[in-house]
Amino acid sequence: MSDPLVIFTPSGKRGNFPVGTPILDAARDLGVYVESVCGGRGICGRCQVAPEFGHFAKHGIESAPDSVSQWSAKEIRYTDKRGELIDGRRLSCSATIQGPLVVDIPADTVVNQQTIRKAVDTRLIERNPAIQMCFVEVDEPDMHKPLGDLDRLKAVLEREWGYSDILVSQHILPIVQKVLRDGKWSVTAAIHQDLESSRPTLIALYPGLKNEAYGIACDIGSTTIAMHLSSLLSGRTLASSGTSNPQIRFGEDVMSRVSYVMMNPDGRGAMSKAVRDAINGLIQNVCAEAGIDPTDILDSVFVGNPIMHHLFLGIDPTELGGAPFALAVSGAVHTWATELDLHMNDGTRVYMLPCIAGHVGADAAAATLSEAPHKEIDLSLLVDVGTNAEIVLGQQGRTLACSSPTGPAFEGAEISCGQRAAPGAIERVRIDPETLEPRIRIIGVDMWSDEPGFAELAKATGVTGICGSGIIEVMAEMFLAGIIDEDGVLDGSKAANSDRIFEDKRTFSYRLWETDNGPNITVAQTDVRAIQMAKAALYAGVKLLMEKHGAQTVAKIHLAGAFGTFIDPKYALVLGLVPDCEIANVRAVGNAAGTGARMALLNREHRREIEDTVQNIEKIETALEPKFQEHFVNAMAFPNKVDQFPRLEAEIKLPARRSAALVGADDTGSPRRRRGGRRRA
Repeated sequence: MSDPLVIFTPSGKRGNFPVGTPILDAARDLGVYVESVCGGRGICGRCQVAPEFGHFAKHGIESAPDSVSQWSAKEIRYTDKRGELIDGRRLSCSATIQGPLVVDIPADTVVNQQTIRKAVDTRLIERNPAIQMCFVEVDEPDMHKPLGDLDRLKAVLEREWGYSDILVSQHILPIVQKVLRDGKWSVTAAIHQDLESSRPTLIALYPGLKNEAYGIACDIGSTTIAMHLSSLLSGRTLASSGTSNPQIRFGEDVMSRVSYVMMNPDGRGAMSKAVRDAINGLIQNVCAEAGIDPTDILDSVFVGNPIMHHLFLGIDPTELGGAPFALAVSGAVHTWATELDLHMNDGTRVYMLPCIAGHVGADAAAATLSEAPHKEIDLSLLVDVGTNAEIVLGQQGRTLACSSPTGPAFEGAEISCGQRAAPGAIERVRIDPETLEPRIRIIGVDMWSDEPGFAELAKATGVTGICGSGIIEVMAEMFLAGIIDEDGVLDGSKAANSDRIFEDKRTFSYRLWETDNGPNITVAQTDVRAIQMAKAALYAGVKLLMEKHGAQTVAKIHLAGAFGTFIDPKYALVLGLVPDCEIANVRAVGNAAGTGARMALLNREHRREIEDTVQNIEKIETALEPKFQEHFVNAMAFPNKVDQFPRLEAEIKLPARRSAALVGADDTGSPRRRRGGRRRA
């Protein structure tokens, strides 16, 4: 019987290990960071992990409770002396592998954890919030005028603030008399009115003058969740926080999470709870940073791709798993925070932007609101690069949108030495085209590896892997240096010039970095293929939109999202991630989805704007387009087998193209020739 397969999430690293292997040893063997300061004696408790059970369709594995050993004496001793472990967690130094197993590394146990790089946009946003703070003085009770306290409050709100026919949130009814008396009949009423035509709602009541109110804008990404706390009165962002999306343990990409729901009866509930718990954690973080109480948050806006959108709302996403990719709800959602188990004020409202299509979600709508390609004179392309790329192409008069299944390769998963953005991850790469020697920069050290002092500073984290921006750069630099050809084949003949290129089974690999402890960081042929597949899917989606629009070129390209923010535009073009464009007109726009969410939070007119805009966006379903596969195949080449990149080549010398008659290569690195194909002279 073969050794059981063990998969670690969120990294996706995997390997086969003999029965009885401690989980900690397996993690170390695979380069998965698990902290342990007691040498595996079960004393420190830092090595906690969470075995996950169920059918994981993406990985083709059934992880059962008996795939991990029973509680050991070491774990029992730890709980007796140090307190109970969090439910579901085990000490990885003690728990052993007994069968196929999925193991999650909880974010709160990882010192060297992912850096959430979704900073807030500092643009000024005109305020017109859905919350109005209304200070009033209420008439005291009068035996001769037997009108209830709440009714007198409503009367003065109508008389002085113009709010008539006010709805009252249920939680206000039991406290209204106490608040009025605590405030000596002077109170501040928080009125929520999103639509001008809708009835105003009394959602909070404070004794005396309350001259501040807060709201949160939250972008629920497949990989990371980013939250911003803003003052609804000044518009200023007071705090921001982010965390890994804990749903990663159920599947790296959105479709694997749909599969998990389909295979596990409690899958939907587990994932909804996981993301809401993470959001509640972020609420605590931003409130602590700003020095406010969560009950002072009165409004909230959330965005996410359709599957994140559905799971956050508690909706089964199964219908999004196959054609016709039917959304349960596509329009904007208005609800209460209490209905979603969010820990804020009992009256806090939740607004979720509309989704554009079955796989183009509220996050794409928010990014569209932020970057406004539909308002541009020249054709503008907006790409939110993630595990599922969302693409919007437009200008005044016509806007189109689609999604493309890029997968998690850009974020480090499915790459042999890939990892998420964390201190120690390689984020920048340069390769000398003559010597093939590399220079790197890592997250946490602001200097290149050939600069004095790098080695000393890098000791704090080590060089641990390659994150998304580093993966793009190393691939592009390898192409520019001739290490890989336009078809993505590692050139084994270069091994004669540099020992960094070495034979690796039936193919070749490139040794990017040699580590003092642990495995070397290399780029394998399979890594190149994974990036080719991801970038080809993205480009094919863009190409379809351009054809539908009747466009040959685009004037501007905006790269959005945490990953898009850190891509060097030059390398995005060199790889053919996006179509040819002036490099100066390709720019990162940061977390555009988060910015759009803040716009909708601070100005309710922006909500109406994006609701109207979404209605007019043409939705293209790539899965149903017959030319998608043709564009995908052409886009496998660097930068593209068919499309030209003259504006890029005017600024950067690209390797000479081979004949289109040479189509790909076999796994040994040998080109395959079409029958009857001829090389150009």
